[in-house]
Amino acid sequence: WLAPACWPPFPLCHARRFAAAAMAPATSSSAFVAGLLVAPGALGASEQCLLQAGGQLSKASWPWSRPSQTHAPAVESGPNWGCGLVGTLPSISSDGVASGETRRLIDGIKGSSDFGKATYWNWNVAPQRTGGHPEYLSSDMIFMPEVWGAGAAVESGPGGLREAGKAGFPDMMGGTSPAEMATILLGMNEPDIVGSCMGNMFGKCTKPCAQSSVDMGKCPIAYPSGPAADANEYGECNCWQFSYPTGVGYWNLAGCAAPQPLPTLFENPALSAQCVNIVMDAWKETARVAKLKGYKYLSTPLVAVDIEYTRKFIEYACGCDTETKECACTDASCGCPVYIGFHFYGNDCQPETLGTYDVFRQRLRAAADIMEDYPFVQGAIINEVGMLNFAFSAIGEPDTGKYPAERQPGHTCPRTAELPNGMATFLEKMMDIVIEAKTKDGREVVKGFSWFNQDSVGGTYDLRLQGNDGRINELGEAYIAGCSKWARSRSG
Repeated sequence: WLAPACWPPFPLCHARRFAAAAMAPATSSSAFVAGLLVAPGALGASEQCLLQAGGQLSKASWPWSRPSQTHAPAVESGPNWGCGLVGTLPSISSDGVASGETRRLIDGIKGSSDFGKATYWNWNVAPQRTGGHPEYLSSDMIFMPEVWGAGAAVESGPGGLREAGKAGFPDMMGGTSPAEMATILLGMNEPDIVGSCMGNMFGKCTKPCAQSSVDMGKCPIAYPSGPAADANEYGECNCWQFSYPTGVGYWNLAGCAAPQPLPTLFENPALSAQCVNIVMDAWKETARVAKLKGYKYLSTPLVAVDIEYTRKFIEYACGCDTETKECACTDASCGCPVYIGFHFYGNDCQPETLGTYDVFRQRLRAAADIMEDYPFVQGAIINEVGMLNFAFSAIGEPDTGKYPAERQPGHTCPRTAELPNGMATFLEKMMDIVIEAKTKDGREVVKGFSWFNQDSVGGTYDLRLQGNDGRINELGEAYIAGCSKWARSRSG
């Protein structure tokens, strides 16, 4: 989906939430995002949004095409990755020394992890510079890499997967991070929804321009920041030149018939079989590279709303019989994800009125159902949690709800009857639900949780855990308390 020579060398492509800073055009001979690679000049105008699916594997390499083998369901408890962080972390030096309030924040949440370390992720394969801010991490942090797109992981080079389980790996800033590289690789980002272009057309631009719109000069350019602007009458814009979408579901996919095929990938197998094969071929190549680099675990795609999408992905990737629940392979060696990945957001500071807590419980119940049907699935990683600044949906126009951020002190949730401590109440309640969630056989459902520590990015309120002065705010204190409570509940 990359336009020729229009993307920075190592961009952060992720869901809904980028620092609002314009990024310079690419100057390298190719542009890289995990899962996406295209050389400048390689695509014509009509192809400029085609996502390159990566190397194709023969069907003989798929687990369900190998000699038949079944795996007896064995209940296994994989590692709990605990509480994590995303976004800018002040007061960590380039050599990885965390000080002041950031040190207190890391110390306050890392006990929730089986590793005794706080996790961090950034929608890419290594720490990088985002919005002008370097992502320096300390030695008591674990970086969790992701292949953002539907294409295959890269084996080597600046955008290649780093060796799993090792500290002192190369970051994407020309240095070495003292953090530990996780042994889990996260799947593509939000393929289950079309999403929106980020920046000044957020909530308005929901598809890339058709070639006819480009030819007629009706393809407005979206920017990561600046005054609000409108898409064309079809909801289209140029989201490839300076901006980026919320997730991979926004783009088309080479070889697939539908213009935005990923959100409906599993809805009609008879019509989408070729597209499923393209996605799975690329995923098997990702699994090959991951195994080579020492990764022990894979996650499903990180879905925005549809947990059943992750079930279908597991069934295809692991070669599962949906009737008998027997699967051809149940580990990363064949591309079988054993962690469910999803994101979760409330809306408009009204979690009780809008039923947010109940919806969260329902999604955790759906994840538990998958774990019970396929006991090799070890839990859910929820690595974006926060509050959206509009009502009712995953994508919308900011400041259109009952409590628009632009009218609230600090651009956060006000104190109300259902949020007596503002946003902190929401976070506290979410952590309580995490702690309560169990399968019928007593396993923890949630194996990772990351609050979306960003300031009004991609339709959110100000969700930062630290203020402008670096001090941990009320929300940050609630996160420390919730993660500590989770740690105590697990040790007891």
